[in-house]
Amino acid sequence: MLFNSINFAFFLPIVFLLYWFGTKKNLRLQNILLLVSSYFFYACWDWRFMFLLIFSTLLDYYTGIKIHEAISQRMKLVWLWISIGINLGFLGVFKYYNFFSESFSEGLSLLGLKANLGTLEIILPVGISFYTFHGLSYVIDIYKDRIKPERNIIAYSVFVSFFPLLVAGPIERATHLLPQILKKREFNYSKAIDGLRQILWGLFKKIVIADNCAEFANIIFNNSEDYSGSTLVLGALFFTFQIYCDFSGYSDIALGTARLFGIDLLRNFAFPYFSRDIAEFWRRWHISLSSWFKDYLYIPLGGSKGGLWLKVRNTFIIFIVSGFWHGANWTFIVWGFLNALFIMPSIIFNTNRNNMEIVAKGKYLPSIKDFFAIAITFSLTVFAWIFFRATDVSHAFSYVSEIFSQSLFTVPDFPKIGKSVPIILLTIAFIIMEWIGREEQFAIAKIGATWYKPIRWAMYYTIIIAIFHFTGKEQQFIYFQF
Repeated sequence: MLFNSINFAFFLPIVFLLYWFGTKKNLRLQNILLLVSSYFFYACWDWRFMFLLIFSTLLDYYTGIKIHEAISQRMKLVWLWISIGINLGFLGVFKYYNFFSESFSEGLSLLGLKANLGTLEIILPVGISFYTFHGLSYVIDIYKDRIKPERNIIAYSVFVSFFPLLVAGPIERATHLLPQILKKREFNYSKAIDGLRQILWGLFKKIVIADNCAEFANIIFNNSEDYSGSTLVLGALFFTFQIYCDFSGYSDIALGTARLFGIDLLRNFAFPYFSRDIAEFWRRWHISLSSWFKDYLYIPLGGSKGGLWLKVRNTFIIFIVSGFWHGANWTFIVWGFLNALFIMPSIIFNTNRNNMEIVAKGKYLPSIKDFFAIAITFSLTVFAWIFFRATDVSHAFSYVSEIFSQSLFTVPDFPKIGKSVPIILLTIAFIIMEWIGREEQFAIAKIGATWYKPIRWAMYYTIIIAIFHFTGKEQQFIYFQF
């Protein structure tokens, strides 16, 4: 079930009404309803993978208890590795087996050896990377004595499978979400209205910007050999806004939906395209994943405590692993490697925490210095996204080589260039809205709050009309594949 589908438009109000009125505000009944609704939500994609989700939930629930109860450190470690091994084993089979099999066979062929290990005809379960990381953070935190295991199986199952975050995050922590699931929740009108406002903005991002940019990005990337360098730059820009509005749009809908049920999820995006360096970009992009890798990989590897070489090594490790997390393709690994390279000046010169404040806070416009810093950071990000979007590494390099040719200085042209003009103008308007609202949790959180009521509602209706006008075929969210 997609957030931008008619099915979800019926599903959400029904669950909302049952949650607040059908359960008589009984916490246990509310959690049971959330669990059943979440499993139904997931089963609408493919009911067969429900068993994998339930098995993963029970595995981490049980191993969490066994880690806590183990008398010796050795047995704690054994139970931890049972959980890690099985979780990553499932993830490896479903997501990476074919990649390793094909890469190994190709590597042998380069040495003149023939090998055909075969591939598996399997479907990647939606959300497997997200709910696997939920469970792993839970058992690791128990092992590190940061939390105690949750004995309430219903509450723990809701933590893993809460439907707004189930298939594409944000990646939650037990320390943040579980206490909210265990605590009695009261309906908060202002929080619910704020949630609806965030859902509206998320739908606008997804349907109006992301899905329409996707149409033009696909045309250009899928036929890149036919177009000039300037057109390929335009294609890269279309994808840059497609992936941001698609994924942050999903996160906005997820956070807004959770707020309707009295639950606050971790923020996942903080206007990353206004970053002044790559370090700031990664503090603002997919925040829950970046912080997950920092806490459970970067810091255990030694973090920044061991000198420059250790910091450089650890940075490359987490970015390459992050790239690999995104998919079983060398393009993602190269994308991670590029981001590691881009962040190196900040690591080497210890400037990675220079830009902690919101850019031009309290001002209408950035300074000249900030403007050029944003432009450079954005350009590097767009360049890296080419590798993320390309079919394979050779496609990415051919795409880049054509950009840096004489055709870069021609007028962009592709079959639907005329149709793209309204979307380009809408994207510019979207950027302005994001800039105006950059100090809030999402762009329209406060925009119009002090306006005359009819004008404020005119803005909301304009967004709604744009959503309906630009709605076409339902497009799956990009991060479903991860």
